[in-house]
Amino acid sequence: MEIDLSPKLAKKVYGGDGGSYFAWSPSELPMLHEGNIGAAKLALEKNGFALPKYSDSAQVAYVLQGTGVVGIVLPEKEEKVLPVKKGDAIALPFGVVTWWYNKEDTEFVVLFLGDTSKAHKRGEFTDFYLNGSNGIFTGFSTEFVGRAWDLEEDVVKTLVSKQSGKGIVKVSGANLPEPKKEHRDGMTLNCEEAPLDVDIKNGGRVVVLNTKNLPLVGEVGLGADLVRLDGSAMCSPGFSCDSALQVTYIVRGSGRVQVVGVDGKRVLETTIKAGNLFIVPRFFVVSKIADPEGLEWFSIITTPNPIFTHLAGSIGVWKALSPQVLEAAFNVDSATEKLFRSKRTSDAIFFPPPN
Repeated sequence: MEIDLSPKLAKKVYGGDGGSYFAWSPSELPMLHEGNIGAAKLALEKNGFALPKYSDSAQVAYVLQGTGVVGIVLPEKEEKVLPVKKGDAIALPFGVVTWWYNKEDTEFVVLFLGDTSKAHKRGEFTDFYLNGSNGIFTGFSTEFVGRAWDLEEDVVKTLVSKQSGKGIVKVSGANLPEPKKEHRDGMTLNCEEAPLDVDIKNGGRVVVLNTKNLPLVGEVGLGADLVRLDGSAMCSPGFSCDSALQVTYIVRGSGRVQVVGVDGKRVLETTIKAGNLFIVPRFFVVSKIADPEGLEWFSIITTPNPIFTHLAGSIGVWKALSPQVLEAAFNVDSATEKLFRSKRTSDAIFFPPPN
């Protein structure tokens, strides 16, 4: 596969006093188009308000920074208003209408990753705003809107044209609904506070988002995980064995990554840092080593309950193969095979730095 896998940073699409919207472009990150994946970020300043909208793609939202409020209306359901904070993952199925608000001094930043296989453009999200200068109802005649809403023409013109902002506005003193903690139930999972699925001393920790701890991801069709790798530790080489793509956003820190594809060809070797996004193709093997300050990433996997095969450690496929097969496959003697098998005996996918 001759395709550029280099990590990329998002670029600003639009914004103003209330905040900005950023996205990754398939023209710069070709695997977005190849894998039918969309990726974007929303950054709201104090009193920033992202107007109500729906998207043409199912998504997983992940709060990268700050605290805020999100309003969610599932099809034919009542509005839920959730308090959200750093580490929260929210599943957003098709047809969901959302709005976002930041009333705090700290910038509120949310990452969106999703499946664009049914979208208007492969590798890109298309959002449909209900209000604002690009809102849906600006395209209808006042006659149609008036009959739909049962309102006089002058009122229709006010409702449709009064909001001159596009996508994101600043609403100082707005009396928006207060969030309710109980609305979080079944809608979000905080990946920084959830029980750990993997915890390796001096190695790293993993929280996996799936249909068990957030059933709504089943409707989205995506799984996700938050991985925190300790300083200079290594993540075992591995691949998704259920044909899923891995879409990885670097949340914090820096490190090195290598990806190996068909015929043992190394297709990516580079340094990764906070803000980078990169995608590992199906069945390609990836491994990462953190720099001394550590490395943290959030990934989506294009299946709600992903399965991985690791190529190192006691749970790696090598340890499952019989000694005779390894001797023949590596073309080595039994002493070398025993030495190989004796290493990495712990049940781990993260390896601390060498002593």
